[in-house]
Amino acid sequence: MTSSPATLAALATAPAAGAVGILRLSGPAALEAGRMLAPGIPASPTPRHAYLASFVDASGAVLDSGLFLYFRAPHSFTGEDVVELQAHGSPRLLRMLLSRALEHPAVRPAGPGEFTRRAFLNGRIDLTRAEAVADLVAADSEAAVRAAAAGLAGALASRVRGLEEPLRSLHADLEGVLNFPEEAEGADEGAGARVAELRAAADALLAEVGRGRLVRRGARVALYGPVNAGKSTLFNRLVGEERALVDEEPGTTRDVLEARVEWEGLGVTLLDTAGLREAPGRIEALGIARTREVLATVDLAVLVLPPEASEAEARRWRVEAGTTSVLRVASKCDVRGVVEKLGTDEAVSVSGLTGEGVERLRTEMLSRLWGGGAPSAVALVSERHADALRRTAEALSRAESACRVSTLEVVSGEVGLALESLGEVSGTCASEALLDAIFQRFCIGK
Repeated sequence: MTSSPATLAALATAPAAGAVGILRLSGPAALEAGRMLAPGIPASPTPRHAYLASFVDASGAVLDSGLFLYFRAPHSFTGEDVVELQAHGSPRLLRMLLSRALEHPAVRPAGPGEFTRRAFLNGRIDLTRAEAVADLVAADSEAAVRAAAAGLAGALASRVRGLEEPLRSLHADLEGVLNFPEEAEGADEGAGARVAELRAAADALLAEVGRGRLVRRGARVALYGPVNAGKSTLFNRLVGEERALVDEEPGTTRDVLEARVEWEGLGVTLLDTAGLREAPGRIEALGIARTREVLATVDLAVLVLPPEASEAEARRWRVEAGTTSVLRVASKCDVRGVVEKLGTDEAVSVSGLTGEGVERLRTEMLSRLWGGGAPSAVALVSERHADALRRTAEALSRAESACRVSTLEVVSGEVGLALESLGEVSGTCASEALLDAIFQRFCIGK
């Protein structure tokens, strides 16, 4: 016989003064504990009805008046009985109400993400939707908000389910043939084609991971190139304010400057780096070293070249970016009045001083970052999802090869590994340790 789960209590609003503050209770004793704070509420309140109530302390003294809402299980976010008290947003008042609720013997404080975890465990949402809740709370750009909302609506869950269900069916057929060869004879027919189709679907889903991660954390773009190329002037123009010091003296920028902007919903961190040149001073050399470190970590490197730069110099500067994607910019077009041809690609011609070409540059930067996709079409994908999807695709690739050269046992084993990895995304194969790690990043009260 299992005991009833504890009833959770937490403040669902930030611990700061505001118009409204919310105390949330979830569990078998939610209604009883809620009525302890609001004794005027009927013993059997109408679900989803807002009652005007007086909130009292242990002595019966009225502390505040506000709204009392009751959600009866299983028709609530957590799938349990849920009560919400909406009071005035005084942090001290809310702490007093929480302390009073915790005096009930069946009530305990909620941990980070514990309400959402119960929603997952009670089958109200799958793991992708649960994580989308935290993503929506943490979203700091329009693209991140839209992607998190799509995840909450089941966009990623639908894609994963579309791969997981046929994968589970295939694995069952293969295991049936291996364990009950007479009863399941012929169930493995066409297994190679089924594996190939699932592997292609897994690869397509994995291909979207890059854009999803870009939405989640925002893009990082570095301006780099030789000294006195106009990087800082262009940086200021892109940011929309004078953030970087600009001077005719070479080597003005000694460190990496950062500024965050939002372009077409995507959060972008722009980095203005120290110009690269031989024989710099000691402090400037430290800045150049940091520039090279930054170039290895950004999503896009914008190579800003002065009018006098040759094609050979352009090739040499590209090497500095290593494997990072490079967009070349021909700067100071207000001085030259022409667009340079650098290699086989036409450089974007700009003037940081007048703003000429800057909008075209911004458009080109976004195009390179999105890789032809669109912010509104991107499903938010975390590093955890990316790793699980990668392992799913790799296992199916091995299974496809095994269909040609190995035994059915090996094929089934690889399909099982793919199914297990994919289950880490949906939550069907999520361990307690994995759930702990996921929900620990949630705020308390969510």
